[in-house]
Order: sequence, then C-alpha cells, then structure tokens
Amino acid sequence: MKQFRTHRGLGKFFFLSLITFGIYGLVVMSHISEEINYVARQDGRHTMHYCLIFFIFSWLTFGIAPIVWYHRISNRIGNELDRRCLGYNFGASDYWLWNILGSLIIVGPFIYIHKLMKAMNLLNADYNCRG
Repeated sequence: MKQFRTHRGLGKFFFLSLITFGIYGLVVMSHISEEINYVARQDGRHTMHYCLIFFIFSWLTFGIAPIVWYHRISNRIGNELDRRCLGYNFGASDYWLWNILGSLIIVGPFIYIHKLMKAMNLLNADYNCRG
C-alpha cells in the first residue's frame, strides 16, 4: 500500500513557494490532486491533475476551470472526511468563503490553504493506517 505525506503546513507551503517562485506550490497541489484520487477512489470520481488545470485549461477557459476545479476538489475532500468519520469540517463552502470572499481581507486564501493542508493530512494519515 502506498504511503502519503501527512506533514504539510501553511508556513512551509508559503515560504517554499515564495523561494521557488511558485514551483513548490504547483508540486504540492499536483500531489494533492493525485492523492485524492487514491484516497477517495470509492466515490467513483476522478480529479483532474492540477498541472492540466493550471497550464492548459486555465487560459483556455479564461480562469473559470481553476475555480471549478477548486470547488470540486474541496467538495470531494469534505465528502471523504465525512465518509471516514474524521470529524474535520471542510468543503466547497470553505473555498468560496475563505479563498474567494476572504481575498477581500487578504488573509482568507491563507486560511483556505491551511484548511486544505490539514484536511489532506488527516485523510492521508487515515489512509496510511486503514487504507
């Protein structure tokens, strides 16, 4: 059974993305898009790889595809948290409230990334233990 990372955090994500001019952020989001397909494979859905969204569909759809992608992956992560009874509240509403509306107060996207990282850490830890 494959073992996934369980130690992601906002500080590391922010500073390494800053130092690498965003490359670390792309790598982390790519890993998340791959990991959710393993962890939540019981739901019969498939999340498109982040690099496809970022490099191809983003400019083809004038920025609409990443919005839909984040909505869907947030919803899928939240559903998997509920299915596994992990007791952490995360979903598409967090994306819309923190990442979109929270941009008005500047710190909102950071809160969203923190919640996303924590949700994936919990899912990955549960998957590493129970499969």
